[in-house]
Amino acid sequence: MNKIVCVLVVALIASVAAEKDAVVLRQDVEVNPDGSYQYAYETSNGIQAEEQGTLKDVGDDKAQVVQGQYAYTDPDGSRVSLQYIADENGFQPQGDHLPTPPPIPPAIERALRLLANLSRNQK
Repeated sequence: MNKIVCVLVVALIASVAAEKDAVVLRQDVEVNPDGSYQYAYETSNGIQAEEQGTLKDVGDDKAQVVQGQYAYTDPDGSRVSLQYIADENGFQPQGDHLPTPPPIPPAIERALRLLANLSRNQK
């Protein structure tokens, strides 16, 4: 299994162990000779995680492509859920709790459109 995956699985299970009343309800791990893997686990305190990884040809090299998700309940009682892909384009998380950039102010948006039109007209 990929060293990073092993570290993540151990760290997540250790975090469950830190909460004395939590127990692992389900844990599945599969590592294949072709470099693909998958794991999933669920704990009694509501933590759930799963991940799948495969090797992908990227030019002359192989790269690990990972897709997964995890969910837990934060100290305020809200459910936090994150889905992610990690590939040659980097780590790409998605979740309602993640910050988003503020909208572009209308004046800036108009200026950007004007600049784009000017550069097209100069060609």
